[in-house]
Amino acid sequence: MPSKTLTRTVAVNCFGNSLTRRILRSVEDAYRRMVEEMAEYAVRHGASQATLHKVFYAKFRREHQWLPTRLIKGAYRDAVRRAKSFRAAKKRGKAYTEMPEVRHVTLTFSDAQDWRLEGGALKLRIGGRWVDLRCSSHKQLHRYLYGGWRLTEELKLKRRGKHWVAYLTFKRDFDVDPDPRNVVAVDVNENNVTAAVFVGGVLREVWRLETGLGRMVIAYAERRRKIAEGRHTSDREVGTKLKRLRERRRKLDVVRKAAKFIEQLAEEHNAVVAVGRITQRAKEKMEEDKGMRLRHRIHQWSVRTLVRLLEEKPIQVVEVSEAGTSSRTPSGVRITFSPLVIRTAVRGASGRVRPVKMRLRVGRAGDEVWERDVLGAVNIGLRYLQMGGFVALAPTGAHAVRAMLVNPHLGPTPLAEISTIIDRHR
Repeated sequence: MPSKTLTRTVAVNCFGNSLTRRILRSVEDAYRRMVEEMAEYAVRHGASQATLHKVFYAKFRREHQWLPTRLIKGAYRDAVRRAKSFRAAKKRGKAYTEMPEVRHVTLTFSDAQDWRLEGGALKLRIGGRWVDLRCSSHKQLHRYLYGGWRLTEELKLKRRGKHWVAYLTFKRDFDVDPDPRNVVAVDVNENNVTAAVFVGGVLREVWRLETGLGRMVIAYAERRRKIAEGRHTSDREVGTKLKRLRERRRKLDVVRKAAKFIEQLAEEHNAVVAVGRITQRAKEKMEEDKGMRLRHRIHQWSVRTLVRLLEEKPIQVVEVSEAGTSSRTPSGVRITFSPLVIRTAVRGASGRVRPVKMRLRVGRAGDEVWERDVLGAVNIGLRYLQMGGFVALAPTGAHAVRAMLVNPHLGPTPLAEISTIIDRHR
């Protein structure tokens, strides 16, 4: 049975006594000096990790005999990454110093011989002795420690004032064996995510998740414009106000809930998740010859973030070409859409019913009437099924299913069932 290995990283705050803090601070200072020296050498000579090992290993072992060997080897990787990033920034004209500056470092212990987690404490072997850091436990750590996940050998430590943050990495293998004729086809749009569910190669249901991310992007752009009007964004007061907007956190929260909903659909139907393939280059081409505001909206389109979150789930995710999926019916007839605004009612968490205005794009092709986002999801599902060599049974019209409205914060709302065939359009 095919399996999928997932990785999770948990951040844990750690505290130590004055002696432990002094020891770790000396380790951090030595590590920073090593990275600075090797990064400068790598920039000047284009050195690789193997070259840095030949040039610096014996020297650093003499100077820092008390440091774990694998910590020195971890500094090679850190220096090479910093040198590569600095050369790329310098090529773009974004480097403002002659050599890379090392301001913050993360200590990497890559072998379980140098550290262990036991009794609610993190024990590190430094200079032939063990030093202890008390860990502040939390629910997420317990979930991975006792939920069937295995702790890897890599530990990362970063100083935050007088305490340290430990990054623990967990891995787990999941059995992923979906029915190839069951598909959850996902079409990601600016303000919604539409999912078409195929069971046995036949369209069963359609879900429309109203994310409102496009409207959120426009609203935040306007708020930023008003905050920074007449002032530069480097102004401290402007920067403080912009940080309080929490735009990234709110958008990521909505996308995570959308990914969780799609995961539940895939698990319920034992299905493959098929998503339209939108590369970074494709997004850049969309932004060409567009106005500033439209370019910003396209750039903020969260399709790649959603795909990344889905790939981190214990489900099978397949990307298929979505060229022409929203412009032709399943029978291959080109269709033209016109805007349509409808109103429906949803029941909120308090039980109160409130009206919701939805902006649709509806078109007719022969006797069929389609909504554009639903059509895109259906065509993505049919395209995936045909790629697998299955006989996909396309619906004879949009009346075959009903699109159910979903709020990412409240879940499915029973009063918000919207027919994909719009009688008003007729």
